[in-house]
Amino acid sequence: MEALILAGGSGTRFWPLSRRTHPKQLLALEGETSPLQDTVHRLAPLIEPSAVWVCTTELLADRVRGALPEVAPERILAEPTGRNTAPAIGWAAHAIRAIRGDAVLAVLPADHRVERPEVLRRALERAGELAAEGRVVALGVEPRWPETGYGYLELGAEVSLGARGVKRFTEKPEAEEARRFVDSGGYLWNAGMFVFSVDVYLRQLGRFAPEIARGLEAIAAAPAGTAELYAELPSISVDYAVMEKLDDLLSVPVDCGWSDLGSWKALAEVMPTDGAGNACRGDVLAIDAADNLLFSDQGLVAALGVSGLVVVRTADAVLVAPKERAQEVRRLVEELVERRRDELL
Repeated sequence: MEALILAGGSGTRFWPLSRRTHPKQLLALEGETSPLQDTVHRLAPLIEPSAVWVCTTELLADRVRGALPEVAPERILAEPTGRNTAPAIGWAAHAIRAIRGDAVLAVLPADHRVERPEVLRRALERAGELAAEGRVVALGVEPRWPETGYGYLELGAEVSLGARGVKRFTEKPEAEEARRFVDSGGYLWNAGMFVFSVDVYLRQLGRFAPEIARGLEAIAAAPAGTAELYAELPSISVDYAVMEKLDDLLSVPVDCGWSDLGSWKALAEVMPTDGAGNACRGDVLAIDAADNLLFSDQGLVAALGVSGLVVVRTADAVLVAPKERAQEVRRLVEELVERRRDELL
């Protein structure tokens, strides 16, 4: 089995620590290693670094190579233009097939967190066996609460090897619907992790997204025109382009302590806390303060008499926001773009 790690995201919800040239997947948010490095390391021994591919952007390629010296440089693919995950996976699939033939491929995001990697590896192994039989498999995470920020997979009948059919996708439901999903026991969080053979994915791409498939075939036939041809591909996620349209998609449930680390609030939920529930990193002082995320990349962050806040300090910016609105940090980034504050992006 080969692995393709998608590492081209911008990570805007972790501003001001995350920047264009140093997004979330490259940040050491909890310890000394980044989510990208952790993603590669947790796959072994099922998938060693010699069988890992990474798809990133030209802007980040050098940083990714520096972070992953154990991955061969030719296996780190730099998209000329970001076109979302469906084209990126297809483009990588062509490159992988040219070297490895019809390999079974596990596709994983670069910026997620897993507490129990051995459980994830067992689920990937089961999914790989199904993929070798021509099936497309989504790893679904057993939901721990009615989260409205994740997509859900509605499960059908059990098929084999612990896998179940997927009836439909639901993107980011309202709170009441999410509660109903979790209470029913018939839904999983969509973790964005998929396993299939290279040929099967390219065939399904041709079936459901023919414009992308034709464009990628043109690139494979004339690599010199990659930059121009790639920029013309539709920008669409693999969920929308392929997965939601399959009538025989399978899911392997996995309970591995997964988090997408999608916001500062999500990071606070997995960090150790002090006696008052404050998650702290760096030079921090908290007095009569509770349930905050206090994160200092440089200098002191001092909190007095406040609760439920995210406070993040870097060399050139400070973020203060309610934890419950941490998902909205990207609005600040959008405003900085509008104001042409490139030095803060």
